[in-house]
Amino acid sequence: MSADRTPRAVGVVWGLLVLNTLGSAGARTIVVLPRSLIQMVTMGALVAAFTLALALNLRLRIRASAYLLLLTLLLVPSLIASADLESGFGALFRCARLALFVGTLWLLSRWWDGGLTFVRHHIRMYFAVLALVAAGLVISPGTAMPELYGGRLVGALWPLTPPQIGQYAAVIIGLTVLLVLGRRTDRTGAAVIVVPSLVLLALTHTRTATLGLLIGLAVAIASLVLTSAAARRFFAWAVLAAAVAAVAFGSALRAWFLRGQSQENFSSLTGRAKVWDALLAAPRSTTEHLFGAGLGDKSFGGLPIDNSWLAVYHEQGMTGVVLVAAVVAVLGGVALLRPPSLSRACALFLISYCAIASYTEAGLGDASPYLLHLAVAASLLAAPAAAAPRPAPAAPRRRVPRWARTSEVT
Repeated sequence: MSADRTPRAVGVVWGLLVLNTLGSAGARTIVVLPRSLIQMVTMGALVAAFTLALALNLRLRIRASAYLLLLTLLLVPSLIASADLESGFGALFRCARLALFVGTLWLLSRWWDGGLTFVRHHIRMYFAVLALVAAGLVISPGTAMPELYGGRLVGALWPLTPPQIGQYAAVIIGLTVLLVLGRRTDRTGAAVIVVPSLVLLALTHTRTATLGLLIGLAVAIASLVLTSAAARRFFAWAVLAAAVAAVAFGSALRAWFLRGQSQENFSSLTGRAKVWDALLAAPRSTTEHLFGAGLGDKSFGGLPIDNSWLAVYHEQGMTGVVLVAAVVAVLGGVALLRPPSLSRACALFLISYCAIASYTEAGLGDASPYLLHLAVAASLLAAPAAAAPRPAPAAPRRRVPRWARTSEVT
């Protein structure tokens, strides 16, 4: 069977998945949007994404994927823990959302062929989100950078937190830089995306996104150094620029990184460590230890957990932790075994970024942007579909001249 050409509507499905994972909690917006309305929009986007993906893939052609298989297995501990309704009907609702999310990815796997199609969709959709953030900053700077968040950039038109904006900016910056190094886009078009995204990332003061961007790019570019002269030049200039910046702007960079926090507050990761210690010290039954307490809002004692591994442990138990660890390990292992290429570099960047962000951000165990990042990585690591051999054209029929034809002799 020949590889299918990716329909343009697949980009619409991806955009709807991005909309679904934006969330409904965040900063105060210019026009107050009821949370119920936002949830209706995001869930409606997921239903629309699944419906459109099903319409595009009515024959249910899917590609084998260890990533999607592990996500499907992750539904098992989620359902077991949510079935007793200890976390309320909201847990079952979140299970249904995760099932619909994973089902949509299965339907889209038909077009996972190791190409850059989903990378481009990813960049476009999140750049559109950042454009919305920038518009809010221009319309109402006070609302976009409130004192409640320490003057950090938030979403003024859609409720987005600084870590969310920083994550989106860092991911599209990294992917765009890699496309430039792979000569898959021009520098002018890349600058239109990278420069404003860098400004927004700086305004969010998000340390996790910044470190994820730098380390992820270092890993990705290192995978290209042996085969790409452009990657070698970029790596050398980046090291030189980092050294100069460290010497010339060391104090300013340190102040930006600390965000005015005390040493005690910084060492406790802005209070996260206290929540983590309380979560680990809480008594649990054997069932809760194995399967968790059911899908929730990634909080403990009314405070955000802000760690993917502890959030998964709390909601899906050790079974969930093992499955999520397998997701990261399998994707990383496959990426390391592939020969150097731009697709492999982009996948390594996304996997590295998600692994780093998982320490201070939750999301690897539920429908989230992080699962979309890893889905793009899985699409990049998929083997190209084998083209079916075309039948050999029939040999042209030879015309025999009249004089050469034999006739019966009577």
